[in-house]
Amino acid sequence: MSLGFQNKPLDTCRAYYRFLVLFFNCMVSFGSYFCFDIPSVLQDQFQGNLTCHYRTFTNHSRACVEGLGMSPQEYNLLYAICAWTTAVVVIMAGFLIDKLGNGFGLFLFSFLTVLGSAIFALGSHFKGTPYLLPLMLTGRLLFGSGNGSLSILQNRVTAFWFKRKELALATSLTISFSRLGSVLNFFFTLQFNSHYGIQWTLWGGTILCVLSFLGAIVVSVLDIVGVKQLGLDEAINKESKNVRVQDVRHLSLQFWLLNLNIMFFYTAVYCFVADASKFIQDKYDGYDQRTAGYITGAVYDCALVLAAAVGLLIDYIGMRGVLIFLCSVLTLPVFALLAFTYVPPLVSTLWLGVTYSFAAASMWPSIPLLVPHATLGTAMGLTLSAQMIGVGLTNLIVGTILGTKSSEAKIPLWRWQQMIILILVITMACVATSIALNIVDKKQGGTLNRTHKRSREAEAELSPILKMDDNRHLN
Repeated sequence: MSLGFQNKPLDTCRAYYRFLVLFFNCMVSFGSYFCFDIPSVLQDQFQGNLTCHYRTFTNHSRACVEGLGMSPQEYNLLYAICAWTTAVVVIMAGFLIDKLGNGFGLFLFSFLTVLGSAIFALGSHFKGTPYLLPLMLTGRLLFGSGNGSLSILQNRVTAFWFKRKELALATSLTISFSRLGSVLNFFFTLQFNSHYGIQWTLWGGTILCVLSFLGAIVVSVLDIVGVKQLGLDEAINKESKNVRVQDVRHLSLQFWLLNLNIMFFYTAVYCFVADASKFIQDKYDGYDQRTAGYITGAVYDCALVLAAAVGLLIDYIGMRGVLIFLCSVLTLPVFALLAFTYVPPLVSTLWLGVTYSFAAASMWPSIPLLVPHATLGTAMGLTLSAQMIGVGLTNLIVGTILGTKSSEAKIPLWRWQQMIILILVITMACVATSIALNIVDKKQGGTLNRTHKRSREAEAELSPILKMDDNRHLN
């Protein structure tokens, strides 16, 4: 099979092919990341009144916000069920991807995000009925099944095609393009909702998931064709057949510590972003819903702007373990400022965006350094599972802290402070695991702090496939 003009096959040994794969790989989760945080932008609408026939009051105005009538606990359950579902599914998904290949996974899991987002949007048409919450939770359940698994696939495709050559750059670009979906969500969703309503807004997210589904099909074709032209398809199939569940026992202590570090860091970031818009409106004077959404989105704005530069820097200097530690430590002041001061919230969200950018570019590219390529999907699945267990559990705790009543008025500030202190404690745990990770890594030869050249050599030792391809390394 060949692709290209005039029936000339694409030269998979050229850089342009790798970056063509990367371009479509970046599209795979764009739509799902847009959909994931729609509830965060429209929190007032999700928790608003079913009707506005009676005089009610919102945070900073005397106008009624018509919405779906959810309580804060029910709202946080939308995030919790997505996280818990991802936590369960990605373990099995990672193993299946290792056994059956990227093409199978890309089709199945991108389709699940489309189906889940469609059911979620459909549920919004049943407001005021007993069917609303079950339908929306079912949609988030299916959506979570696909969304987390797509992250595994993106990282697996990136790890193969970039093999320590611009790996941090490629990973950062993949994450940042996914986060572009989140950024556009924070910028445009509220405005779209004001013109067309919450139902059409949710269906718009579904349409974006369909576009990502098409991108996933293209990546699948490019990946299959490229592997065949490199002559590695038989070796990959053979290696995949040898993958066993028992291989988990051979994962290193470094991997498990990195796993915990990712769990704590992302739990803190995701759980803050989920409620940040309403938190800003309730605590700080003069911020309406739109402004609060923009400020919350600054976390992902930074990741979008800094991604390429941060990725290139880490590819050049290595020092992933050290950067993971620094990101953990430097995130502590963010939540301390939010919990105990009235420093403008934009300072905290921009600060968090910078540490998030460096953390994402340091943590995820470290996983292929610590595990063989054949079990990379399983390792990614375990990592995402731990991450989502942390997020899901914390979302449930946050929902309990903030209360079970509909939040038409302000949630008391002491409740918000308790929530931020909880996230601060989680970040402290992240610091502790990052210290342990660096200590163990140093004893094991400093794998995480190597430069990209030495990392490539180390990865080739882990994977027979990469060793076979060493002489035809992608330009």
